[in-house]
Amino acid sequence: MPADSGKKLFVGPRFRRIRQQLGLSQTQIAEGLGISPSYINLIERNQRPVTAQILLRLAEAYDLDLRDLATADEDRFFAELNEIFSDPLFRQIDLPKQELRDLAELCPGVTHALQRLYAAYTEARRGETMAAAQMADRDEGARFEANPIERVRDLIEANRNYFPELETAAENLRDELNVPAEELFAALSARLREKHSILTRIMPVDVMRETLRRFDRHRRQLLISELIDAPGRAFQLAFQIALTECASTIETIIGRAGPLDDAPRRLYRITLANYFAAAAMMPYQPFQTAAEALGYDLNILSQRFNAGLEQVCHRLTTLQRPNARGVPFFLLRVDNAGNVSKRFSSGTFPFSKFGGTCPLWNVHSTFDTPDRLLSQVIELPDGTRYFSIAQTVRRPAAPYAQPQPRFAIGLGCEIRHASKLVYASGLNLETSEGTPIGVNCRLCERENCSQRAEPPITRTLILDENTRRMSSFAFSNAREL
Repeated sequence: MPADSGKKLFVGPRFRRIRQQLGLSQTQIAEGLGISPSYINLIERNQRPVTAQILLRLAEAYDLDLRDLATADEDRFFAELNEIFSDPLFRQIDLPKQELRDLAELCPGVTHALQRLYAAYTEARRGETMAAAQMADRDEGARFEANPIERVRDLIEANRNYFPELETAAENLRDELNVPAEELFAALSARLREKHSILTRIMPVDVMRETLRRFDRHRRQLLISELIDAPGRAFQLAFQIALTECASTIETIIGRAGPLDDAPRRLYRITLANYFAAAAMMPYQPFQTAAEALGYDLNILSQRFNAGLEQVCHRLTTLQRPNARGVPFFLLRVDNAGNVSKRFSSGTFPFSKFGGTCPLWNVHSTFDTPDRLLSQVIELPDGTRYFSIAQTVRRPAAPYAQPQPRFAIGLGCEIRHASKLVYASGLNLETSEGTPIGVNCRLCERENCSQRAEPPITRTLILDENTRRMSSFAFSNAREL
């Protein structure tokens, strides 16, 4: 956040959360900043702006990154609330957008609770799970747990996709191994064998069949399919070390999430072990420094750290260390049918939780040009612009008779960060026309879109047998209340 003395910044709730995270009273932080407690009270109630001088003192006194006061969480919460309250369930409620924004900023806990309730309601309504039957069978007072995948995604977002304890553990591991990237597999294999009596074996596909990795606890063997490439093999060894050496750290992080059912707890554990594995392959400081110096060139980063393209893209979304942050990227992985199987955001991109993505986003076009990287400036209906790059990625190969997996990765950031990317070289980012996209069809109100798959749920569908328009769906201009 730039310290612009000419701009009034009302960031009371965020200022209060930072103070509470530091464990300070209003009096204590006032003493540290050289102002009165009453002025701190006014700031936190949004009755006084935060000046540039106070921001600079705050950053210096408490070693903070000023971007901790940025609106990333509030923007994301607002986008999710907007999606929820666009549902026909709330059609009779005239809820101004400003009230949703106020809720996202002032009451993030309430916002999170609403998201979980709506996710549970959506599952039950659509019949995607047996949630309704489970709720009926449980004893009174039993807690209903939403889709474990969405629950874990919420936990990752709540931590801004950054887990400092795992970063430190991964850096310590690499310091102990002290080997270059191309020797990491051998070093990890030796560590598992010498420290934990676990033997690593690369197994033929006719033995492993559809399994890519299996840990035989009784024989103390880690079996890895020959279908996995070199970066994937190193990743699987680092994953096993996470479960073996970082179990207590992982359980501590899980414990901070509060009560979890078995499925989300197991998935969260797997996710955190995956996080450690990526951090071990691409240690934070060397990776962040190289990314900045190389203009986030994905191919060179892949070569330098002996990692796959998807591994590098995923790692870029985790660079959120205070005072050493990278570009706040968002990422999604889609198949050629448009299904989203992975999404992460350390920025403000409003991913839809209850639908697909816009077909005008060129992440879907990558399947027509395999191995070719595509770039695009995209613009959402509210005028927010982003720069994105997309490319197909290679997954573990499948035997000849089986379907070959096809996925594409989309990686992007707000347009103001795009100049740091080598892929934006030569573009005039201020004047480049953005491709108009929506979050998804059910929430997008853009008219005359030939790619529209369904009408927006916020508008009334118009049916006219005498007229055929570019879009298959015509709808009223007025919002339905």
